Amino acid sequence: MKKFLIKVNGNQYEVEVEEVKGVSAPAYTSAAPVQAAPAPAPAPAPTPAPAPATAPKAAPAGSTGSVKVTAPMPGTILNIVASVGDKVKRGQVLLILEAMKMENEIVAPSDGTVTSINVTSGTSVNAGDLLVSLD
Repeated sequence: MKKFLIKVNGNQYEVEVEEVKGVSAPAYTSAAPVQAAPAPAPAPAPTPAPAPATAPKAAPAGSTGSVKVTAPMPGTILNIVASVGDKVKRGQVLLILEAMKMENEIVAPSDGTVTSINVTSGTSVNAGDLLVSLD
């Protein structure tokens, strides 16, 4: 591992680069200068979203099912299609997550019954947050 200090837009970042043995990089034959992409800023530590004052569709704590459906990316819940107690089939839409200005359908990974919905419309979620539990 080699450590480098990189300055991007006035911000200084410490990065580590690992050399991979046995893999040769293709040689550039372009006459144009190559500009490296800026290193992404370190992500701030995620803060837990405040619990909604009233969660009409959320089940009580401790009643989560065996199949957990988590957010694949950060975004905002636009619409909740399923309700607690609904029987769902694999691939059936459970809710709509808006991320990067696109509406993403979050579907059931398997057949089951919705045991809890852990978000409400308008809730901001992070990647990996529990959205729905199925049995």
